[in-house]
Amino acid sequence: MPSDESVVKLEGIKRIYYKPDGTVLVAALDGVDLSVPSGQSLAIMGASGSGKSTLMNILGCLDQPTEGTYTLSGIDVSSLDDESLSKVRGTNIGFIFQSFNLIPQLTIAENVEVPLFYQKVNPQERNERAEELLVKVGLADRLGHRPNELSGGQQQRAAIARALVTSPSMLLADEPTGNLDSKTSEEVLTLFDELHDEGLTTLLVTHDDAIGERCERIVRLSDGLIESDTLS
Repeated sequence: MPSDESVVKLEGIKRIYYKPDGTVLVAALDGVDLSVPSGQSLAIMGASGSGKSTLMNILGCLDQPTEGTYTLSGIDVSSLDDESLSKVRGTNIGFIFQSFNLIPQLTIAENVEVPLFYQKVNPQERNERAEELLVKVGLADRLGHRPNELSGGQQQRAAIARALVTSPSMLLADEPTGNLDSKTSEEVLTLFDELHDEGLTTLLVTHDDAIGERCERIVRLSDGLIESDTLS
């Protein structure tokens, strides 16, 4: 169940892209207010061009708003420099992408360890935490395998383990089942359900109504604004 504490708080968020002459090319986000309580599962939906990818990039600290305030786990990240933003991103956000983004030359266990390497965690602890999470996602017998030796579903499970290894405040997933067949998609979504049941805040960017309906809350964007915000 969500708590009263907000992991995400957006106030008046605008993201405007300008032409070289300084005139507005597009207002991708045009004044978004959004609060996400700790422990909530939220789907962000909308047609192509609605602003959902831009919103995901801002939520993920991959981009910064032109105007407005973004508070993530109590930290105002709206105006941080790149280095500070990177640290906040690495500590607070677990990313999951449609294309898995695993490093082909590394084993699955080594892939999961990568975020901890950048946080200067010692090798033994990196190894223990990676192995623990790979067991959790059902890959205990694949630790030494490389990505090309795994199915798409197994690769996405490894990517989920990598996203969880830093104990993030929230999991941010961009079309996480877009490259998977229906059976494998169901297995991955069931894992998301389990993580949410354990109290993790999950934000899924999706165009799939069936995925959206699995979440507690659906926010739909249209023309850079929140068109609807409903609890399921």
